[in-house]
Amino acid sequence: MKRLQSEVTDEQWNKIKAHLPAPPRGRGGPKPIDNRRCFEGILWVLRSGARWRDLPAHYPSPSTCWRRLQFWEDEGAWLNAWRALLREMDRKSLLNWQEVFSDGSFASAKKGASKSGKPSAERVQSGWWWSTAKVFLLEAPLPRPHQQKSI
Repeated sequence: MKRLQSEVTDEQWNKIKAHLPAPPRGRGGPKPIDNRRCFEGILWVLRSGARWRDLPAHYPSPSTCWRRLQFWEDEGAWLNAWRALLREMDRKSLLNWQEVFSDGSFASAKKGASKSGKPSAERVQSGWWWSTAKVFLLEAPLPRPHQQKSI
């Protein structure tokens, strides 16, 4: 299948891939999906804020991407890969550290609902999301040269 658009450049991927182990291969069964395709599917979900089931068809299946993310998280590899991507993007001045993070995890109570009611499980962000956001926020306060926009 033809890839529509890549979430990361080849140069970025070359710096990231060393941090992501391939999933263990069992006896029989299909060959595991390529790490890059799964990584890009995960990035699409992070960037868009969409649900896993809304992952476009040109990425691996939502369950494959989610399981790969869980494997990388369990192996301690996800945050290392995320840091490598942030370093590469920062090196190329692709990050605006003044506007690094906006959290939309709050929601007003539905009409008639208790203000202290628990949010539904579907609305609560999972551990990997918070780990990823934490790394992003921890890296943000580092001193950065102020970039002037050219006119």
